[in-house]
Amino acid sequence: MVSIAFIGLGNMGGPMAANLVKAGHKVIAFDLVAASRDQAKADGAAVAESSVTAVKGADVVITMLPAGKHVLAVWREVVPAMTNGALIIDCSTIDVESAKEAHALAAKHGIGSIDAPVSGGTGGAKGATLTFMCGGAEKAFASARPVLEKMGKKIVHCGGAGAGQSAKICNNMILGISMIAVSEAFALAEKLGLSHQALFDVASTSSGQCWSLTSYCPVPGPVPASPANNDYKPGFASALMVKDLTLAQDAAKATGAATPLGQHAQEIYKAFDAAGNGGVDFSGIIQHVRKLAGK
Repeated sequence: MVSIAFIGLGNMGGPMAANLVKAGHKVIAFDLVAASRDQAKADGAAVAESSVTAVKGADVVITMLPAGKHVLAVWREVVPAMTNGALIIDCSTIDVESAKEAHALAAKHGIGSIDAPVSGGTGGAKGATLTFMCGGAEKAFASARPVLEKMGKKIVHCGGAGAGQSAKICNNMILGISMIAVSEAFALAEKLGLSHQALFDVASTSSGQCWSLTSYCPVPGPVPASPANNDYKPGFASALMVKDLTLAQDAAKATGAATPLGQHAQEIYKAFDAAGNGGVDFSGIIQHVRKLAGK
């Protein structure tokens, strides 16, 4: 089994690293947060004193960090310390330009690289059912696939450097818009006296069918596994949806794309976040939609 360094052990990275341990890999983990390091140790990973120490001798390095500036800062530290010919994979969701800059940095040092943001939330991270959207050279992708398959079910090569990030922000723009649409439909149904189950039974088998409805229904009852049945605990937090919708809007502005619904979705989620709901699952946006009726 290959030796893997894993840097960034938060709500997503921690379970992902644990699944690599379960798959039989030697995992050397690092995070700035002591509690995250302790959990990684409990999950069977070796814990390094620093990110640079973690990557020395590793065949594969994986980073899972909050934003592009964090990814670039860590890569600037660790890439020069990596073994020539090793592979580095970034699973963070970041802006496309930062991803391309990270690829260029790796190439400069003879290191293969992949940007591989994920979809599936904390449940997918724990259950090893994530979808990985990958950008980078074919050879690097071929090397990354066996490792990613230990953490996910769907591994897609989207194109060259930064293509994974491009796919992720487009996908999550669809997700944010569709969740608002589903929430508005349920809020209207409530006003019309239609039960949640009746709307679900119709829409889930009709033209209104979408993932936000059938897998992540924003009202309790129809989909038992959805966060709506657990007081909207994430899942995928609303603050992260704001982040992804903002990345999509930044990309739209940079490329001259018109995304009016994406922009409006960003505004709606930003208002929900500003009201103190950043830690609420993004499907909790239905609460915001209901309140809008009183304004």
